[in-house]
Amino acid sequence: MPTPEPIEVPRSALEEIFKHARESFPDECCGWITGDHDSNTAGGVRRAINAYEPETHPTEKNRSAQTAFVISDGDLLDLNRTLDDDVRPRIIYHSHPNGRAYFSPTDKTNATDPWGDGPAYPVQQIVVGIDGERVVEARLFAWDSDEEDFVEIAEFDGQDI
Repeated sequence: MPTPEPIEVPRSALEEIFKHARESFPDECCGWITGDHDSNTAGGVRRAINAYEPETHPTEKNRSAQTAFVISDGDLLDLNRTLDDDVRPRIIYHSHPNGRAYFSPTDKTNATDPWGDGPAYPVQQIVVGIDGERVVEARLFAWDSDEEDFVEIAEFDGQDI
């Protein structure tokens, strides 16, 4: 099987995510991008609250909101309620305030089904690398069944913001 096909994200949606990352800096931001389930394009940005507290993080208790995120309970309920809608979450996003857009081991653990059956949600993942000066880059990741892992499938230019 080929690598998963990237969902197309309009530059305007990326810019909205970049603004969210800047407003949240130096903490991580999080949210998702919606799109029609029959389309390969997703452009509706839905911001979420990073409700990270050490006791609420599923795997990393020794971090801060600058190095981890937890989508708030209310936002997570909204995400779950809309997974079967015609317009649904297609991509979950979050930022890395260290300027690097990579899918960390913690990101992989949290995005994978706890029973080891693939991704926890039927979505792709964008990670935004931001630092004190600019959005450095963003990368899109998706579950690859052959690799049984998340793989990078697209890269986006950063922005001075």
